[in-house]
Amino acid sequence: MVCGDTQCITTYRHFWITNGDVINDQMQLYRCGPPRHPLFHRLWCQRFAVGLRKSGIKTGDRVLLFSPNDLFFPVVFMGIVMAGGIFTGANPTYTPRELAYQLKDSGAKYLLCAEENLDTGIAAAKSIGMGLDRVFLFNSAVFDGKGSGSRGCSYWGDLIASPAEGSRFVWESLSAPASALRRGIPVYIMARFDFIQMLENIQKFRINEILTVPSIMIALAKHPLVKKYDLSSLESIGSGAAPLGREISEEVESMFPPGKLNVRQGWGMTEATCTILCWDPNEQGTSSSVGELNANCECKIMAEDGVTELDENQRGEILVRAPNVMKGYWNKPEATRETLTEDGWLKTGDIGYVTEQGKFFIVDRKKAQLTPYFFLNMQELIKVKGNQVAPAELEGILLSHPSVADAAVVGITRDGEEYPRAYISLKAGAEATAKEITDYVKQNIAPTKRITGGVVFVKDIPKNPSGKILRKVLRERAAQELLDESLQVSAKL
Repeated sequence: MVCGDTQCITTYRHFWITNGDVINDQMQLYRCGPPRHPLFHRLWCQRFAVGLRKSGIKTGDRVLLFSPNDLFFPVVFMGIVMAGGIFTGANPTYTPRELAYQLKDSGAKYLLCAEENLDTGIAAAKSIGMGLDRVFLFNSAVFDGKGSGSRGCSYWGDLIASPAEGSRFVWESLSAPASALRRGIPVYIMARFDFIQMLENIQKFRINEILTVPSIMIALAKHPLVKKYDLSSLESIGSGAAPLGREISEEVESMFPPGKLNVRQGWGMTEATCTILCWDPNEQGTSSSVGELNANCECKIMAEDGVTELDENQRGEILVRAPNVMKGYWNKPEATRETLTEDGWLKTGDIGYVTEQGKFFIVDRKKAQLTPYFFLNMQELIKVKGNQVAPAELEGILLSHPSVADAAVVGITRDGEEYPRAYISLKAGAEATAKEITDYVKQNIAPTKRITGGVVFVKDIPKNPSGKILRKVLRERAAQELLDESLQVSAKL
């Protein structure tokens, strides 16, 4: 078993409570796009918490934020925690159907919506019977005294208590941004990702470090416009959410003078509130390893029998235990029992090994690990630009199409990226085109979950005697189809 260095101080006390300490007055967060202004640390968290308590929120109540990145995002998160509530965030690309599910499943008492997401938020709230008095417009304009509500909703500023009701409170984002803020290093955020805008921001603000996913790394290595921008300020790039190939990592590093830029992969899970493995900032990372254990984290590598603990350099399932590991899946006791042991070890479903130096390497996925996503095998999840896509969710939408008798979805891989591909069996006498199918799914799902890997019409969906979809058969078929497509292109060339 490997253990990370232990520290006695909690993140809550270290970052959130000053205790009279001298705090860097330069601690600030910037919005990259207009209007660009800093958000300093002595601001709104405690006032928002007081406002939530006065509005009736009780300990354990859930508040859902439906918004792209925003300067006041940390204020909402920390204010909810201070008020004794539980924060839940929704993907800002969700459709009303998806948002309604999360509202209902989480039991959220309030919904905070960005202005651009408000129509979706209202539609979702109405569909589950949530009153508009529980829906608030999340807009920083209220701090300039503008507006008094929109479409039957209140501004979230109505939940902000008067300054006299709160005391001095220091807020910071967590993890890497928190460390930077604590040291007085400005942190810049983008409301939503745009690759060219990111390049412009790096050049304009002389950014030293960025956190990315593999799809962004591929763009950095391959996009023809990258050479037009001055990225010389970059010193470190972090990559996570999905595996990053060594070739891409080294290609990005080669764009800079030797030793100037270091690409580091990290590793974690939502179930571990993000990160478990990372790199010492003073150490030169290697592109093939995902780093070493964070402080307060334990890890062991287990054999296939689930009982035998393996030694260094032996491959097995990675189990982790740490204060940041979840207590369980919300309202999903079966998935919780399958994923967490009685003594608190989280079965990650990842196969890997650790060296004598404590460096970890991920090599594969275990084939029998449940997740809360419709209780399916983790091996079945499709990683689209770092987002997990559950085939069962897409299949449910496909089966609601009037012409579809049966459906199955698997991931296909092109140029290191995964895409969902649908296999469709039509009802007798029914007709449908691939475009009709993809357009139908598009209306009901977030962009990252759309059928971007193609639609294939088949007579029957392969299943075992118990009716379970034989995804391995479909993945093998998809691999052959991709090979055939590649050969056809080569023949034309």
